[in-house]
Amino acid sequence: MSGFELAGLGFVLMLGAIFLRMPIAIAMAITGFIGSWIIRGNPTAVLSQMKTMSFDMFSSYSLSIVPLFLLMGQFATKSGMSKALFDAASDWLGHRKGGVAMAAVGACAGFGAVCGSSLATASTMGQVALPEMRKRGYSDALSTGVLAAGGTLGILIPPSVILVIYAILTEQNIVKMFLAALIPGILAALGYILAVGIYVRIYPESASTAPRVPYKERLQSLMKVWPVVIIFGLVMGGIAADWNWSKSGVQALFTPTEGAAWGAVATGLYGWLTGGLNRKTFIECILSTASASAMIFLILLGAQLFNSFLAITQMPQVLADWISTSGYTPMTVLLVMLFTYLIFGCVMDSLSMILLTIPIFFPIIESLDFGLTAEATAIWFGILALIVVEVGLITPPVGMNLFIINSIDKTIPIQRTYKGVVPFLISDIIRVGILISFPAISLWLVSVMF
Repeated sequence: MSGFELAGLGFVLMLGAIFLRMPIAIAMAITGFIGSWIIRGNPTAVLSQMKTMSFDMFSSYSLSIVPLFLLMGQFATKSGMSKALFDAASDWLGHRKGGVAMAAVGACAGFGAVCGSSLATASTMGQVALPEMRKRGYSDALSTGVLAAGGTLGILIPPSVILVIYAILTEQNIVKMFLAALIPGILAALGYILAVGIYVRIYPESASTAPRVPYKERLQSLMKVWPVVIIFGLVMGGIAADWNWSKSGVQALFTPTEGAAWGAVATGLYGWLTGGLNRKTFIECILSTASASAMIFLILLGAQLFNSFLAITQMPQVLADWISTSGYTPMTVLLVMLFTYLIFGCVMDSLSMILLTIPIFFPIIESLDFGLTAEATAIWFGILALIVVEVGLITPPVGMNLFIINSIDKTIPIQRTYKGVVPFLISDIIRVGILISFPAISLWLVSVMF
């Protein structure tokens, strides 16, 4: 059996184990270990490699940004930011038809700017906004569908842990990845708001209007969300500021890791001042961050073992050479990859999909000519992959965000959530098509700042 055939067999068996609910970290680690053992013929050599590999990976300074952003998200969840964001958005938009659903999208976008997790955004905002929408007579379909879709903004709007992992895997600049995701994230929020507007015109009985709030009260509620603006500006502005003038000696205020640390401190301080963060909840945040970080790092180690096995077999390089000589257009190859992400999104979380596929897909993307520089292609593909991965999380029948929202109110049949998320899936597909057709949308801010 050739190395390519062994890699293909290992990949299929690993997917089978994942579909049977084996933890993806264990499935990748076992596949990588056994495959490398078969090729090398010596388990001692593989064990020795694991020792070096583990130290090299977990001593990386770049990875320290992951627990810091996770801690920032935990503090944001406990601090009460989600309610302040939703109340402010509801005061400004609630008097419109479907305005509270639009407010939920805006609140998800704001919370995603300091959280960085899709599932956490969906869960936290769902607990705040779902009871309010049901109280105001919004249909079950619209209420749950908009929150499931809005949750994906937690990953799309930077800072994003998934973008950090992608940047590390592909050796890209983290700041550039964050900047590239900003405009697509804003487009996502606007697209969801437009979808709500169209939906309530087609089904007017699905939403209601609230009394118009006086401007004085609107401004008061708006003032309560200033910490979100400050924290987002501190993190994103601090790591990207003044890059245009770096040649004259002006540099960014701090590195992405330092920015994550400042963001965690600022969010924690806000939570303490508002009373949402006390000794008990602080310990809960630390333990949750440690648990999530351990899970991510274990998946990273499993992915590294699997990637090492693929590197020995030369599978990614063989596939890249075959595709480059097969006559398929680069756009065809890209569309097949994005469709694969949609399928995987039905059974995997976003981090697992990125770690599983990037070692295979990225060498192929690098070998294709999209009329962009190598760096621009890597950044553009990363944003597209991130978006499609998140679309998979709201794709029926097993999108994870759908079940997160549905679990908040078990009286709502899951079929209504499936129906309610369809307009937002259509919005996502249109947005992906636009970003594929016009890469400059993702790359413009990077070109301006660098």
